[in-house]
Amino acid sequence: MALIKTTLGRRSFIKTSALAGGGLMIGFSWLASCAEEAEKKEIDVLEMPKEWFEINGFIKIGENGVVTIMSTNPEIGQNVRTSMPMIVAEELDVDWKNVIVEQAPLNTKVYDWSWGAQIAGGSQSIRQAWFALRKAGLVGRHLLMQAAANAWQVPMEELTTEAGTIHHKGSGKSAHYGEMASAAAQLEVPTEFEHATNAQDQLQKQIEGKVKNVADFKIIGTSRKNVDGKKIVTGQPLFGLDVQKEGMLIAMMIHPPAFGKRFKSMNADSVKSMPGIRDVFTIQSYPEDMIREWSDVSIFDNLVVLVGDSTWQVLQAKNSLKVEWEDSPVVAQKSGSFGGGETIQEYPAGLESTSDHLKAMEAEALKPGKVDRKDGDVEAAFKNAAKILERTYTAPFLAHNTMEPMNFYANVQGDQVELLGPIQTPASAQTSVSKRLNVPKENISVQMTRMGGGFGRRLYGNFVVEAAVISQKIGAPVKLVYTREDDMTFGTYRPTYLATFKAGLDDNNNLIALKVKAGGIPESPLFADRFPASAVENYLAESWTLESNVTTGAWRAPRSNFMAGAEQSFLDEVAELAGKDPIDFRLELLDRAKNNPVGNWNIGHYDPERYAGVLKLVKETSGWSTNDSARNRGVAAYFCHNSYVAQVMDIEMKEGKPVIEKVYNAVDCGIVVNPIAATNMVEGGLIDGIGHAMYSAMTFNNGVPEQSNFDRYRLIRHSEAPKEIKVDFVKSDIDPTGLGEPPLPPVIGALANAMYKATGRRYYNQPFISDQTFIG
Repeated sequence: MALIKTTLGRRSFIKTSALAGGGLMIGFSWLASCAEEAEKKEIDVLEMPKEWFEINGFIKIGENGVVTIMSTNPEIGQNVRTSMPMIVAEELDVDWKNVIVEQAPLNTKVYDWSWGAQIAGGSQSIRQAWFALRKAGLVGRHLLMQAAANAWQVPMEELTTEAGTIHHKGSGKSAHYGEMASAAAQLEVPTEFEHATNAQDQLQKQIEGKVKNVADFKIIGTSRKNVDGKKIVTGQPLFGLDVQKEGMLIAMMIHPPAFGKRFKSMNADSVKSMPGIRDVFTIQSYPEDMIREWSDVSIFDNLVVLVGDSTWQVLQAKNSLKVEWEDSPVVAQKSGSFGGGETIQEYPAGLESTSDHLKAMEAEALKPGKVDRKDGDVEAAFKNAAKILERTYTAPFLAHNTMEPMNFYANVQGDQVELLGPIQTPASAQTSVSKRLNVPKENISVQMTRMGGGFGRRLYGNFVVEAAVISQKIGAPVKLVYTREDDMTFGTYRPTYLATFKAGLDDNNNLIALKVKAGGIPESPLFADRFPASAVENYLAESWTLESNVTTGAWRAPRSNFMAGAEQSFLDEVAELAGKDPIDFRLELLDRAKNNPVGNWNIGHYDPERYAGVLKLVKETSGWSTNDSARNRGVAAYFCHNSYVAQVMDIEMKEGKPVIEKVYNAVDCGIVVNPIAATNMVEGGLIDGIGHAMYSAMTFNNGVPEQSNFDRYRLIRHSEAPKEIKVDFVKSDIDPTGLGEPPLPPVIGALANAMYKATGRRYYNQPFISDQTFIG
C-alpha cells in the first residue's frame, strides 16, 4: 500500500533543533516575514514591497512579487495559519518562500459560505474551506494572467505560470506577478468564480475542472514550517493574553462557587479603596428574556466584576471581596440551535454530586431506552446465542483546561464595538454581542488572536459577551481575564457518559447479535449507524439522557471521545471470547459491512473499505502477529469527523506502572496538506486521549467542582507520554477530511486493550488510574 511516511517526530525534531543550537524551524524554507538576514541571502527571498495590491479577499501582492495570503479561520493549534495559505499558494502558483501569512479579521461578507466560513471546530476548517481556498488562488492567478494578456495583447489561453511568474512562449515575454498586480487588482472577478457554493453547484464543477490535478501539486503534500513557530518559541506576542491597548483596564469576575447557586449580595466598599481598583459591580451577562445564540452556554449570568489597572491588583481585590450566594431556582434558557430553530434548555435546581450522577445513570441504563436503530430480531438472536458477553463503561465530566485561560479585549464606545481575542466562533460572538448590546453587527469588528488551546471550549463565547458588557458599563477599553480557577470551575465540561454493550456468538463463534445502549448527563454519546452497525445481522442501538445544572459543551471529538474507547474495548473482549485475532475479527465484520451489509441504510456513515484500509495498514507497519505473545499490544480503530484512524500500542509494566513504549498510527484523512503539521496533530491528539482516559476527571460535591487547578486535576506528564510515535498516512486523492479530532478517540481503546495484555485486567471506567489500584 502506498504511504506518506513521516520519519521525523515532534520530539526528535526538538532534539535535532536543540543540538543544532537553533529554533524549531530548521530544515524548512523561511518566509520573507520572519527570515534572518543571513538566511534571506541564502535562499534569495524578496524584500518587503513598498506598495501592495489586493487581488481578492485572500491575496495581496506587492509590486516586487511578495505575496500576502490571508488565513481566514481561527488558529487553535491546528496549523491552519500555515495550511490554508499553502492551499491558496498552490493554486496561485507562487514560490512559498515569498509568501507572508496574515490572520484575516472576521468578514462575513467576504468569507461567507461560498468562500468558506470562519470557524474552528469539528475538524472542519480545511475540509470546509478546501474548495474555497483553491478557488481563491485560482481566481488570483486568473486575474494576473488576464492582466498580462491585456498588456501583451495575446490570448490568455497561451499564457502559463510558474512560481509567481507569467510566461508567453510565442513572444518570449514574461513578468513576475508584482508587475501585473496593479492591473489585476482593477479587474472584476468573473461571475463564474463568484457564485459557486457547494459540491452540487454546476459552477463549482466547472471550476474544479480548472484547478490543478493532485499529481501536479508542488506545495500541498510537502512539509512546511509553522509560520508562527519562531514567535511561539521566542515568546513574542501572539495570544489573547498578550493584548495591550492604550487606556486598557483589566477586569476579572467572580461566579457562584457551586452549580445550583446564584449571587445574593456583597460589600463592594470593602475593596474599592484598594490600590489600582477602579470599580466593583455586578453584571447580568445574559438577560433572562434574551434569545441566546447556540454558543452562549453559561448558567452563571449574574457575575461580580472587579475592574482595575493591573491583573495583580484586581486579583488581590478579588481574593479579599466577600460575596454571599443563595440557592438558584430552576433556570430556563431560550436559544437558537446550531442548525437553526429555537430550543429551551432547562437546568434543574439543587446541588448535585458525582456519586448521585453515577447512581442516576446506572438506574436509567436499566430502563427501556429510545430505539435509534434496530436490524433483525435481536431478542431471538440472544436467546439462541451459544455465548453472551455484556459489559458497562463509564467516563466522567472533563474540563477543557486550555493552557491560555479565557480572555478577551473589548472596547465599546457608543454604538461602535471593537473585539479582539481568541475565539473559535467569531461570527457567533459578533451576533451574541450585537443582541446583548443592541448594536448593529456591522458596527462590531472582530479581530482574532492565536489561541493557546481550545478543544471546543472557545466555541462558546460567553467570555466575549462578558467583556463587551463590562466595557459598555465602564465606558472604557477592557481586557477580561479568567484565572485558572475561574476557567476550571465555570464549565463548560465534557458530559459524563455510561454505555452498556451486549454481544451474542453462535456455536461457530460468529457475532450474531449486538446491543448498545448509551446515555449520559445531559446528552447521549450514541452513534447508532456507525460501525459495527451494518455488519451485525441482529443489531439494536438505544439511547437515553438525564438533566443537570452542570453546564456542558463540545470537548475534543464530542461523544466519540467516549464511545470509541468503550466500543473498541468491548470488541477486543468479544474477539477474545470468540478465539479470534482482534484485527482479523474487525476485518471480518468490515467484510460483512462491505459485501453483505445489514439494515435499511446499509453501510451507514462509514466506508468499510477505508476503515479496513487503516486496520490493514497498521497491522503491516506495526508488524502485528497473532502469535506474538511477547509484547503487550492493544489495537483499536475508529471513524469520526470523516476520517479513519487505526492504532496499535505497545506497553511494558515497570515497577507496577504501565510505560507506553510505542504507538503505531495509520490514518486516512484524504489528501494531507502539510505532513509535518498533520503528524503533530496525530501525536498531540493521541497523547491528549491517553492522558485524559488514564488520569483526568471533573467531580462535584454539592454542586462544587472539586478540581479547581492542576494540583487536583491530573493531566498526563511528560514522562508518561509514549516514548515513540509512528505515523503513516494513506496516500489519497480524496479531498481533505479532517484531522484535529480523529486520532484521539481510538487511542483510548488501544490503551485499555494494551493494559489488559499487560495486567490481565480489563478497564471499564475512566479515568483508568482510579478504576484499578495497581497504578501508583
